[in-house]
Amino acid sequence: MTLVEEITSRLQSLNPSHLQIEDESALHVGHAGNGGGSHFKLKITSSHFSEKSQIMRHRIIYQALAELIPSKIHALSIKAMAPEEL
Repeated sequence: MTLVEEITSRLQSLNPSHLQIEDESALHVGHAGNGGGSHFKLKITSSHFSEKSQIMRHRIIYQALAELIPSKIHALSIKAMAPEEL
């Protein structure tokens, strides 16, 4: 299983109506402080985010991916939306 597939699998618990993951690791080769983990951009839409602040949305995502950070995921850019925000 690739890392993108593993991230996708872990985020399925949020029943996303939209999920896009971009591996941006190639843009950060030689990045200071990177111990080998990858860089990702995540866009996700889920009803689980309704009436939750951006901080709470990020916490939910980080909790789902906790075992991957920082060993496999070094950096994660997140855009998390509720369906009514589209």
